[in-house]
Amino acid sequence: MKKTDIAMIILIASISVGLAYATVSSIPGLQLSDDPVQVPTMDRYSADVKEPDPAIFNEDAINPTVDVTIGGQSTSDD
Repeated sequence: MKKTDIAMIILIASISVGLAYATVSSIPGLQLSDDPVQVPTMDRYSADVKEPDPAIFNEDAINPTVDVTIGGQSTSDD
């Protein structure tokens, strides 16, 4: 490559970077704010296991693993 080719590539790349920076900085959603933003953080994990709610987990609760047929006769051979 000639020196003029390298200089032309550097010129085009620098103009492209400048144009991209100007375009991105003109978008309002991408501009930095002067006000700090408080971000919620996750609570620390613990190994404590709580007892299940007796209103939900009891002897009379519905078992979701049992097949249920709504209305009419069952056509399966089970």
